[in-house]
Amino acid sequence: MALEQILKIQATIEGMDEVLAFVSSILDEYGCTDHARTQLRMAMEELYVNVAHYAYPSGEGWVEIRGSVDGDVATFRLIDGGTPFDPLEKPDPDIMLSGEERRIGGLGIYMVKTMVDKLEYEYRDGCNCLTLRKKL
Repeated sequence: MALEQILKIQATIEGMDEVLAFVSSILDEYGCTDHARTQLRMAMEELYVNVAHYAYPSGEGWVEIRGSVDGDVATFRLIDGGTPFDPLEKPDPDIMLSGEERRIGGLGIYMVKTMVDKLEYEYRDGCNCLTLRKKL
């Protein structure tokens, strides 16, 4: 089992660079392919932005990101104490519709689903926990 690394910061857009540096540092230790690195960074950016924008109605809160690589699988978990929200409950958008015809929302989570191998959500101990896994 790989050692899990943890980053806990305020959930603000300004924290994005720190989050992406954290993700990259974990992947750099394990010789991740450029393709997998790009997909994981994009997925984490999308998920982090959602937390920063929507998890805390008051505008102030935290996010904890846990990351590890075990064998050839990277696992990242985003944990926040914001409003309970399961992004996997929403149906995937119909990407065949034009932007004008498609309902607003859900496209980012859909993109994340296509970039990772597994995405799981649970609400535990008063926190949203979203876990993604990707084979490197």
